[in-house]
Amino acid sequence: MRLRRGITIGVVAAGGAVTTMLVGLVTNAVSESEWPGWLGWLQRHAWFSFAMLGGATVGLTMLLAALSETRTPQQSPEPHQPGSGTEPPGAALVLRSLPRDTAAFTDRSAELESLVRSVRISQESGSALPVHVIDGMPGVGKTTFAVHAGHVLSERFPDGQLFVNLNGHTTGRAPVQATEALASLLAATGVPVQRIPVGDDVGAVAEARAAMWRSRLADKKALLILDNAASYRQFEPLLPGGSGCLVLVTSRKRLAAYEEVVLPVAALPPEHSVDLFVRLSGRPADSLDHAVLAELVGLCGYLPLGVSLLAARLRHHPLWSAEDLRARLVAARDRLGELRAGERAVAATFDLSYRDLAPERQRFFQRLGFYPGTDLDAYAGAALGSVSVAAAREQLDALYDAHLIDEHPGSRYRLHDLLRDYARGLADEGGTMEQVQAVQRVCTYYLAALSVANGHILRGGTATPAPPGVAAQVETPPMESRTAALGWLENERANVLACIRRANSLALHELVVRMAAAMAPFLRQAGPWDQAVSLHRTAAEAARHTGNRRALAGALAEVGVVRRFMAAYPEAIEALNEAVTEYEAVGERRGKADALNQAGIVSYMIADNDAAARAQTEALALYRDIGDRLGQANALADLGMVRRQTSQFDVAVEEQTEALSIYRELGDRYGEANSLRDLGIVHCLMGEYELATRRHRQAFDIYQELDDRVHQAYALNELGVVRRLTGDLPGAREAHAQALEHYTELGERFGRANSVRHLGVLDRVEGNVTEAIRVLEDALDSYRDLGSRGGEAASLGELGVAHGIVAEQDHAVEAFQQSLEILRELGDRCGEAEVLNHWGMLLHASGDWTASRGYFEQALGLARDIRCPLEQARALEGIGRCDWMADGPAQAEGSLSEALAVYRRLGVNGAADTLERLLASQAG
Repeated sequence: MRLRRGITIGVVAAGGAVTTMLVGLVTNAVSESEWPGWLGWLQRHAWFSFAMLGGATVGLTMLLAALSETRTPQQSPEPHQPGSGTEPPGAALVLRSLPRDTAAFTDRSAELESLVRSVRISQESGSALPVHVIDGMPGVGKTTFAVHAGHVLSERFPDGQLFVNLNGHTTGRAPVQATEALASLLAATGVPVQRIPVGDDVGAVAEARAAMWRSRLADKKALLILDNAASYRQFEPLLPGGSGCLVLVTSRKRLAAYEEVVLPVAALPPEHSVDLFVRLSGRPADSLDHAVLAELVGLCGYLPLGVSLLAARLRHHPLWSAEDLRARLVAARDRLGELRAGERAVAATFDLSYRDLAPERQRFFQRLGFYPGTDLDAYAGAALGSVSVAAAREQLDALYDAHLIDEHPGSRYRLHDLLRDYARGLADEGGTMEQVQAVQRVCTYYLAALSVANGHILRGGTATPAPPGVAAQVETPPMESRTAALGWLENERANVLACIRRANSLALHELVVRMAAAMAPFLRQAGPWDQAVSLHRTAAEAARHTGNRRALAGALAEVGVVRRFMAAYPEAIEALNEAVTEYEAVGERRGKADALNQAGIVSYMIADNDAAARAQTEALALYRDIGDRLGQANALADLGMVRRQTSQFDVAVEEQTEALSIYRELGDRYGEANSLRDLGIVHCLMGEYELATRRHRQAFDIYQELDDRVHQAYALNELGVVRRLTGDLPGAREAHAQALEHYTELGERFGRANSVRHLGVLDRVEGNVTEAIRVLEDALDSYRDLGSRGGEAASLGELGVAHGIVAEQDHAVEAFQQSLEILRELGDRCGEAEVLNHWGMLLHASGDWTASRGYFEQALGLARDIRCPLEQARALEGIGRCDWMADGPAQAEGSLSEALAVYRRLGVNGAADTLERLLASQAG
């Protein structure tokens, strides 16, 4: 192989040398000097030299291609195989702090000392901390060791401790995908949902999230426990990129990782097993027969889980002796002989503990085996067990005391994987119907709790009601505020999605549809949005199975809304239009109006103003027919935005004012703020700057009250525009910079592009034209990525001005032409007038006063038609300056004086002062 590779390299090198020589010959074929020997013959036959050069190049190219094809391919990881798109999403359970340390932890001093020493050496030397893989058989105490080690080392990692269950070997649960785990980790570390990457390409999304995760922890000292991993591939994307983070991985498998430290956790030594048993049994050591204890711990394989269960049995039966316990364990082990040999002993301890429970506690424990989620509280336990919450809490506490469940922070509980297997095995003896009924009960509970939570997070508190009779069947946790509701939803997200997956697998289609609809409001704002799209596609498929066209329409509408958030506008329009069709088919007018309203918003965002106006007008008529006041306000407000975008300012003010009145009537503060902000934009365009400022400040105050930072940033941007136009450049820069900071932190791409564009305009106004061009090109790229035609046109117009200032006239004209083409297509006459004025100034600066005056006259006509006084004043000033240069000051005085009066009325004092000095010079 090496000889063949060496020969190949030699051939390639020789070919390169020949080609280089031929290039030189051909290049000098027409030179005057004669080349010696056969080289001279080549020089005299230039065409033949060209042919030889082409042949050598082709041959070399073919050789290189063959080499690339025969090169031994590098082994690549198996590609992710996404489903059909209708599989319900999963979600990883991430704890923001470590689970509680357990009293059952014993010794492991050698393993713990090895881990602590490894961490200390790495930190003291400044080298990267390796991944520590803790492996061992089920029940050996891997998770317990990892959590205990985490508590011991927590002070060394002050930037946080995270615990993730990857479900690598959890019965009834698919292993957590990297994309799901990364989304949950990013959210747990404070990344807003808008910034978490989403998309349809699973591989690309995983890479983007992994990059963001590595960046998030780049300079941090944090501890990450990845529990129950199935493979190295599963957790590799979750590894931080920085050198200061410690990662502990637990797995039943021996994982092949790079640069890892493997910490095998074996069964306890016999003497340690006996010590643990004595400590947990609550009996004096001298009261126990140590020979019997040695046999007991040997029968459960020296596994801490089995030892803990045996000790708990003895503690709960003060009249038993160790010999009594041994006899019962032997009997249980014989009964469970059909189990796999590796788990037979510990399963026998489970059976012994289970048979020691009262019958009602046995039934409760069995039903826990049907729970689809990862962890649960007393409310979910009550639904599973068909008991009251008080009774469920009592049962859970008792099972915890019996070491049959583990306690997690927040009064939550979780079954060890082996115990989950055991409980499911017991429960399966009751048949499939018992499982279906258990899943139905817990899904019904979640529907009722989601209805309560949605009452706090939806605008106007209009929650989707739970199905009839559900509220009377179950108890729901107290949620007295929006904050409490969001906290509950965040904690239960993974469990609710797991329940939907299980319901879907059991063909409980009606439950799938209802739960997806109930989760929609939270996933709209909390995401991740790719999870939301997957969920609603699942709901749509479930609705098709049942023939429920109303539910199908609702699911499609939610897909459209989330796709809009993801800036996937064509897919959003397609889903919303399909939803409109389905709503029409079932005569559901409110749903149709909602879908039309959302479709109109998408059309507005891509500046398809005709389509947006049609959709909002039809939605408004439907809302009025059914008496939906909030729907009317929404449609009016969105229609007003379309009117403003098409320079119909009077109509825009009328429609927004009506919407504002309805929002105030309904007490909808969010809608009120939105209408105030858009009214501020219109008043700014109409030159009413004082009123515009007042509206924007009112909107900003409400957004602050609502803790809505995205819309605070929008209000700040609009305030910055007014400040720039009235000459307060420092105030404008402060507002735009603050808005940009908010947008960047929250991942709001469209708002960020707006802030960048406004800052570019400020750079140009302040004379930093080179920086202005760079910043405006950045904004232009962002708008094009987002498909925002209006933003693209605005950036091109400003780039034309900047290029004109640095005498790049061709670039300026090209930018103006592109901008005008888009603006005319969109019907934005105010923007068109602005660009025409800019182009007029460019021509004026070049001395072509006749052509310049023509552009100013076009701008003046547009500005007067739409009542845009600022562009009117700019056009009058331009006409006056052209007349001044062509015909003298006397001819220009009328236009310049009129422009001066408009500038003064608007408060644009900088431009007014300049004109005043010009007119004064003529008078002098």
